[in-house]
Amino acid sequence: MGQGSPGGMGKQGGLPGDRKPGDGAAGDKKDKKFEPPAAPSRVGRKQRKQRGPEAAARLPPVAPLSKCRLRLLKLDRVKDYLLMEEEFVASQERLRPSEDKTEEDRSKVDDLRGTPMSVGSLEEIIDESHAIVSSSVGPEYYVSVLSFVDKDQLEPGCSILMHNKVLSVVGILQKKNDPMVSVMKVEKAPLESYADIGGLDAQIQEIKEAVELPLTHPELYEDIGIRPPKGVILYGEPGTGKTLLAKAVANSTSATFLRVVGSELIQKYLGDGPKLVRELFRVADDLSPSIVFIDEIDAVGTKRYDAHSGGEREIQRTMLELLNQLDGFDSRGDVKVILATNRIESLDPALLRPGRIDRKIEFPLPDIKTRRRIFQIHTAKMTLAEDVNLEEFVMTKDEFSGADIKAICTEAGLLALRERRMKVTHADFKKAKEKVMFKKKEGVPEGLYM
Repeated sequence: MGQGSPGGMGKQGGLPGDRKPGDGAAGDKKDKKFEPPAAPSRVGRKQRKQRGPEAAARLPPVAPLSKCRLRLLKLDRVKDYLLMEEEFVASQERLRPSEDKTEEDRSKVDDLRGTPMSVGSLEEIIDESHAIVSSSVGPEYYVSVLSFVDKDQLEPGCSILMHNKVLSVVGILQKKNDPMVSVMKVEKAPLESYADIGGLDAQIQEIKEAVELPLTHPELYEDIGIRPPKGVILYGEPGTGKTLLAKAVANSTSATFLRVVGSELIQKYLGDGPKLVRELFRVADDLSPSIVFIDEIDAVGTKRYDAHSGGEREIQRTMLELLNQLDGFDSRGDVKVILATNRIESLDPALLRPGRIDRKIEFPLPDIKTRRRIFQIHTAKMTLAEDVNLEEFVMTKDEFSGADIKAICTEAGLLALRERRMKVTHADFKKAKEKVMFKKKEGVPEGLYM
């Protein structure tokens, strides 16, 4: 019994820390949470492994996806960009010494030219390295031409750049139109037409025959066997429609229209006035067919007399250049000239002779028929009252010009606005007439500027 009891105790019980294997597994299952099964490593039917030398030597089939192909294209593009960048960097490294040398040469040329540079005119070329130049404020000089100046572009009369101290030729100014001449060109046609001119039917017919018809139908003059007129002059009292007719010509023709006032041809420095006249007609010849309109020609075209000052002599030289351009050695071609003045008796006879100005068109004060037509034109857009009688102003004995009639209509409209009325009455026209005639005959009313 003594030997069996220990064995019996070992079978029935044991130590307190001893646990059966079955009991431990049941406890772990209770403590462990649920976990989803792992994803399968492959999808599809399991293939059998092939055995033998052929299976070992054969490569597995590769089918790249679209993402792989796009990535390949992207890498190819990056490679092309890197190759292009490498080529660009190599060319920059190769060209940098030449650019540095060019910049150094340019700085040396600038040092030789000096700053600022004077602008002059080339009078005569002596040889390849010497020439005679002049400026607008000084005499002529015999100077040298630097080696970097393009000799092929040098010609007498061209504008050049000169050194500010030694006056040597250091550059050439490119041929461009004078900015003053560019301003003279009429880019936008005026709004006035022949329908806006009251009367003046004979004057309109004459200017059409002398200016427009030779430019549009030159074959008519060739068939008759005559040369078309070179220019016309419009003269008459102030306000009779000379400038208005010139605007109508610019509106109706497709030719280039250049307008200039006679006082613009008078310049400060010696020789600038004749030079501007030459430039004006040169541009007109380049843009032909063209029409040159010179208003207030009496500013430069007065009769020649013994001048006692440099300014008067310069004005006469400008007029002589104008005479030469109108009828000189060179033919003007399709360039027509229209002159306008209020004082034709003060002009030089050489300017008015046939060959330069072939037709003289007089603008008289308007007669009764012309007055009626002018009143109709200016009152067409006005709101008139029923008591307005324009025939009273048409039949008046006062001498009205076209500008006076326009001033009367405008003044009558202003008087109506002053009284907050939208219609112009006969009394407004009477007051406007008295005011315009008083200013015309007596001058400025007393106390107007007090």
